[in-house]
Amino acid sequence: MAASVERRSLPRVVAASLIGTTIEWYDYFLYGTAAALVFGKVFFPNSDPLTGTLLAFLTYAIGFAARPLGALVFGHFGDRVGRKRLLVVSLLLMGGSTTLIGVLPTYSSIGAAAPVLLTVLRLVQGFALGGEWGGAVLLVSEHGDQRRRGFWASWPQGGAPAGNLLAAGVLSLMTAVQSDAAFLAWGWRVPFLLSAVLVGVGMWIRLAVDESPLFQAALAAQKNRKTVEQPPLVAVLRHHWREVLVAMGARMAENISYYVMTTFVLAYAVSHAHFTKQTALNAVLIGSAIQFALIPLFGALSDRVGRKPVYLAGAVGVGVWAFVFFGLVDAKSFPALVVAVTVGLVFHSAMYAPQAAFFSEMFATRMRYSGASIGAQFSSVAAGAPAPLIATALLKDYGSPTPIAVYVAAAAALTVLAVLCARETKGQDLAETDAETDAETDAETDAEAPAADTTPVGKPATA
Repeated sequence: MAASVERRSLPRVVAASLIGTTIEWYDYFLYGTAAALVFGKVFFPNSDPLTGTLLAFLTYAIGFAARPLGALVFGHFGDRVGRKRLLVVSLLLMGGSTTLIGVLPTYSSIGAAAPVLLTVLRLVQGFALGGEWGGAVLLVSEHGDQRRRGFWASWPQGGAPAGNLLAAGVLSLMTAVQSDAAFLAWGWRVPFLLSAVLVGVGMWIRLAVDESPLFQAALAAQKNRKTVEQPPLVAVLRHHWREVLVAMGARMAENISYYVMTTFVLAYAVSHAHFTKQTALNAVLIGSAIQFALIPLFGALSDRVGRKPVYLAGAVGVGVWAFVFFGLVDAKSFPALVVAVTVGLVFHSAMYAPQAAFFSEMFATRMRYSGASIGAQFSSVAAGAPAPLIATALLKDYGSPTPIAVYVAAAAALTVLAVLCARETKGQDLAETDAETDAETDAETDAEAPAADTTPVGKPATA
């Protein structure tokens, strides 16, 4: 009966995670898209266009710096009090900061205080997203069965292209119905203010789902055990440090390629290949729509052939495609631009789809939120955060996109190495992982405990 109830509740949990992550990624990607098209002009107006874009991407990258802190804080409390409560907090933080960006005065109104306030709000966004991802994918992973975990857990991953699709779509609509002057004056604010409405919808859906049954079982089991529970971060570093390193390496190509091919490409297509803003946004819209459809298919494929083969195919593919990508963009043809972005996102999907199940299966339940979040978000500081910044700097220094392609290919090589070092986790029973970790912890506790004093009562111990 319990299993039947759990199966019936799974689609509701998947829908709640997907809609919530879509809203959070909409907020996060909206900033990146605006940084490529708007923020350089309204917050850094005294710089030349490329330098202004570089400075805008710098504030964009700073948001990634807060993601590891979000992973630590949300991971700790998510492993202690549950996944659901922390997901509600992350949604409120993300939505509030995004809405405030929509009413933020520009440089022309308050001078240097404007980019400072923009940076602070970006930090709040990063902190919230650092805690969002782990909770959303774990809530689904811990509800489903091991045979189809790759498929079900991939749906929250679809929130990324759905959020990007929504962000690029709203901005594309605003640029289509407004003049450039009106868009720069106030039109760019509308998508940020829309976040307040979306957060209300997300809160209503998320509050209706149940807590992870696997987490509840692990919490009850811990209360009945004799050992003192370690803080989740300590437990992760003690029992799963290898898995953390694998997750960090696996994220390098996935993260770098995505932000180069969806965020940096907007600035490159407009300033270097001379596409209009709307044309560049439309290419990303088409690619994101196709990626959204592909993610559950790649997730299901990982249930059949394994997480590693699908992930490796994506990493190798994106490393090779990086050299084709910019040639197609430079062809200055809209169909070629669409092909460049779409094929890049196909390879990205092969990494991103199985990632949720892959990372979830690496860690025990009472440290899974911390472990998966730390592995995913600490790597983002070195990967996604500087990717558009590095790409812009390379283009400025060399005047050619070839060094950018080399940069993406190097990240792909690192990811291939990390995934080859990982163990295959397809079909793993998460309850068995918990039992093995508990047994290991108990054995270590017994080994570290002081030996009992066997000296008979009334007799002195010999020296």
